[in-house]
Amino acid sequence: QVQLVESGGGLVQAGGSLRLSCAASGNIFSIDTMGWHRQAPGKQRELVARVTSDGSTNYADSVKGRFTISKNNAKNTVYLQMTSLKPEDTAVYYCYAPRIVTIRGPQNDFWGQGTQVTVSS
Repeated sequence: QVQLVESGGGLVQAGGSLRLSCAASGNIFSIDTMGWHRQAPGKQRELVARVTSDGSTNYADSVKGRFTISKNNAKNTVYLQMTSLKPEDTAVYYCYAPRIVTIRGPQNDFWGQGTQVTVSS
C-alpha cells in the first residue's frame, strides 16, 4: 500500500524558515508530480507548490520567491523549503501526488496526513 508521510512542521517566528519533507513508500514504480497544499482554519485547501520529475515547478503567487520545492526522484521524496515565513503561512500542510504508478498500475490522488506549520508574529 502506498503512503505519503510528511515531516518537518512546527512553530517558528515570523521571518524564520522551515523545511518540510514528504516520502512516498510502498510498491512504487514511478511518481511524476508531487506537491504541497495547505489549509488554514476556516479556509479552503489551496495549492502551494508542485514539481514534476523533470524539475518543472509551479507556485502560488503568495509564496513565490519565499518557498522552494524540490524532488528526489530516486527516493520518491519531495521537499518544501520555506523562508521569510509570515503569520498568514500558518496552516496544515499536505503532501499530494495526483498519480503514482504502482505494481497494480497507475493509481490516483494520494495525500499525506498533514503537518502543522505555525508562524508567530
